[in-house]
Amino acid sequence: MTPRAAARLATLGFTRVYDYAAGKADWGSFNLPLNGRAGTETRAGAHVRSDVPTCRLDEPLRHVCQRVEKAGWDTCFVVDEAGIVIGRLGRSPLREEEQSVEAAMMPGPSTVRPSARLEAMIERMHEQNLSNLPVTTSDGRLVGLLMREDAERVVPR
Repeated sequence: MTPRAAARLATLGFTRVYDYAAGKADWGSFNLPLNGRAGTETRAGAHVRSDVPTCRLDEPLRHVCQRVEKAGWDTCFVVDEAGIVIGRLGRSPLREEEQSVEAAMMPGPSTVRPSARLEAMIERMHEQNLSNLPVTTSDGRLVGLLMREDAERVVPR
């Protein structure tokens, strides 16, 4: 089980959750430098916006909404104390200030690794009509948000 899934299960009251042992492929997945023609600059992790807002499950949603709006964002990632992504608040939930963060969030959002090839991520965003992709390490920690417009400036179509 991944740490991200384990963290979510822990918030739901499960007490026996397990982690996996990291392997050789985790180097790039932890946003560590890669060399060669397909080095770091050709990967998603090099082009993320790391200032994307985060919040915790126990925060009042109205405070989160105010903070996110003030920062000029329309999304917020729900993380645990270790920074592991357990949910995401999008535009609609950020307008529902009377709910709890947990009730408003989309649990377990799809993410990509920092080592993902930038060209492939641009293609994925076009195919799925996405404006951004969340980037996490293989243990589920938020690295940032890859914006399609930023990626396309680096790799024009």
